[in-house]
Amino acid sequence: MERTNWTSASHFILLGISTHPEEQIPLFVLFLSMYIINVYGNLVIIMLTISTTHLHTPMYFFLSNLSLADIGFTSTIIPNMLLNIFSDMKTISYTGCLMQVYFFISFAAMENFLLAVMAYDRYVAICHPFHYPVILTKRLCAQMVASCYILSHFHSLLHTLLMTRLSFCANNQIHHFFCDLYPLMKISCSNTYINTVVIQTEGVVIINGALAFIIISYACIISTILQIPSTTGKWKAFSTCGSHLTVVAIFYGTLTWVYFRPLASYSVAKGRIVTVMYTVVTPMLNPFIYSLRNGDMKSAFRKWWNRIWYSGLK
Repeated sequence: MERTNWTSASHFILLGISTHPEEQIPLFVLFLSMYIINVYGNLVIIMLTISTTHLHTPMYFFLSNLSLADIGFTSTIIPNMLLNIFSDMKTISYTGCLMQVYFFISFAAMENFLLAVMAYDRYVAICHPFHYPVILTKRLCAQMVASCYILSHFHSLLHTLLMTRLSFCANNQIHHFFCDLYPLMKISCSNTYINTVVIQTEGVVIINGALAFIIISYACIISTILQIPSTTGKWKAFSTCGSHLTVVAIFYGTLTWVYFRPLASYSVAKGRIVTVMYTVVTPMLNPFIYSLRNGDMKSAFRKWWNRIWYSGLK
């Protein structure tokens, strides 16, 4: 690649979700509100998991790491997007764009792997309840989470390095609110065949591999639950999986729609809307999904809130 290709792409212009001036303030208020709710809600889950003794279990350990990934996921995108809404330039440097690509993919992959690990946790809890503390030891849980972090960073590094081989000529306007793979590939004047092949091969293996693992885990879980004689027992077992299944459906549904399709058929306008779902809405909803359907988490939150309330009255 010639040096001139690099200097011509010293920065990019992020056009954002909308270019209409009258929509900028409502968008700023909306996304700022969702970001605050996301960070606050996920921080509460992390804090409750650390401070509440009866939440020191594998399930909540994985959930707290998922919350940490959600905070990183949205913090990679939203603060810069909010600054650009009222900025005349709306620019991001070439290096800053690649960093955003790296951390965005890394946190997305981290969430992908953690959802698979959480499915395994539910499988052991329901299918092998008496062996649960023996199988899911603290050491194994730490090793699984560490593996999720390592694999996600290697996955992200691969796609980021592939982006560095692309040239960007006259057009440096990204029709998106952050630096994402397909919008960048759309404006590149290089051949993006290798990037597309890697996304639809390695990316498919990473995403669909985790999804297949989740599906197999839940097939075993459903088979076990159907053998429970009482309706109450079946409902109790299903209720422990409902929150996780809801998050899995939203996350993988939107992720598959955006990335696992030919570049030629990628629609920037539709892509922006769907991307908002898994980058902003899903991380914001996760604390509510896991808390509202979870008695232990609701009980811990009430005790924590009461401590704050009574300490404030003293």
